Amino acid sequence: MRNYLQIFFACLLVFGCSQSGTNSDKEKGAEKETANAQAKKEMIVLTDRPPNIETPLSYFKEDFTPNDVFFVRWHLSGMPASVDTNKFRLTISGHVKKELSLSLDDLKTKFKPTTIVALAECAGNARSFFDPRVPGGQWKNGAMGNARWTGVKVKDILDAAGVKPGAFDVAFNGMDQPPLESVPDFIKSLRIDHAMDGEVMIAYEMNGAPLPLLNGYPLKLVVPGWYATYWIGMLDEIKIYPDTFKGYWMQKAYLVPKGVRNGNEQPDSLAKVTEPISKLDVRSIFVSPEPDEVLTANKKCVVEGLAFDAGDGIVKVEITTDGKTWLTANLDPVIGKYSWRRWKFHWTPATAGTYTLSVKATNAIGETQPTHQWNRSGYMRNEIETLKLNVK
Repeated sequence: MRNYLQIFFACLLVFGCSQSGTNSDKEKGAEKETANAQAKKEMIVLTDRPPNIETPLSYFKEDFTPNDVFFVRWHLSGMPASVDTNKFRLTISGHVKKELSLSLDDLKTKFKPTTIVALAECAGNARSFFDPRVPGGQWKNGAMGNARWTGVKVKDILDAAGVKPGAFDVAFNGMDQPPLESVPDFIKSLRIDHAMDGEVMIAYEMNGAPLPLLNGYPLKLVVPGWYATYWIGMLDEIKIYPDTFKGYWMQKAYLVPKGVRNGNEQPDSLAKVTEPISKLDVRSIFVSPEPDEVLTANKKCVVEGLAFDAGDGIVKVEITTDGKTWLTANLDPVIGKYSWRRWKFHWTPATAGTYTLSVKATNAIGETQPTHQWNRSGYMRNEIETLKLNVK
C-alpha cells in the first residue's frame, strides 16, 4: 500500500502537468474545487502509470463506498493533473442538428438534475483469482464501488442537440491521452437507444460531492448495470454516428465469447466469435471476516458480504459452511436496482479447525453463479466465492 500523497505526487510526475496559475478569484475557486476533489486515503496500488488503485475490502462494510477510497481505473497515462472548470467544455457533435459546447455551469443550471445509485465494477475485477491465471491487472475484489451519482441524463443533452434520424452509435471520449501515437485513444460507445434510455447519465457529483480527480473529475459517464469500462472519466466529448463506431476499444478490446453466459470459455477451446462486454453478471462476495482473521469455536460470528447483478435484483443469497447444505442469508433492504445489496449470515463454528465457506446469489430472473468460470481476458468473474477460515 501507499498513502495518498505518494499516489498524488506520482501522478503529477507521470502526467507531466501542474495546476495552471490563475489570478482571478473565480479561477482560484475552480482550482480549489479540483484540489478538494482529489484526496484519497491509503489504498492498494496496482500501477501508478496510469493510476490503477484498489479499494481495501474493509471499506465494503458500508452501503456507499467513500469517495476517498473509491477504486481508480485508467488505461492511458496522459491525464491532466488539474482541470480549469472555467475553460472546460463538454462538446456534442456528429449526427446532430445542432452542435453543443456546454460548460460545467451549463450542465448544472440548464438541465434537470438526476440521481441514481449504481455499482461501478471493473470488467477485470477479481482477475487474480482466475484459474488458470491470465494476464492483465491482478485485481482482487476491490475494483468496484457503490455510489450515489448526480448529474444530467444523456437523453436530455442529446435532445438539446437534436439527434438526426438514422443515428446508430454514440461515442464517449475523455481528456486522458495516449502516451504514444501508436496507442489508440480510449473511446467507448453505446447504441443510440441505450444512450437515450433515461438512465445513462453524466455525473458531476459522487456521493454528494464533486468527483475525485482520479475518478474522472469533472464529469463521468454512468452506465448503470454495465461494466465500468463504459464509464468514461474526465468526459469532454460526445459524438453521434449514423453507423457503427469502429474504435479499437469496442472492436478489438473488452471482448467476450458471444452469447455465452458468464463470458465462459475453455483454455483449450477458445471462442471463435466474440462481442463487446456489456452487462454485469450475478455475483456475491465475502467482506467479513477477511481471510486472515481467526475465529473462536462456539462463538457467534457475523459473516457478511455483497451481492449484485445488472439490475434485475438479488432475491436470494445462500451460504454453505460444509460444502453440502446451503442456508439462506439475511438480505438488507434494496437501496437501488443497480446498487449492490448487503447480506449477513450468523454462524457459530462448533469446533476448532479449518472451514471453507461458499456463497452464491440468485437474482429475480433465476440467474445464479457457476462453480467455475474462466475466459482468456479475465473478465466478468462470478464463480461461487469461497472463504477459508481458521477456528481455534
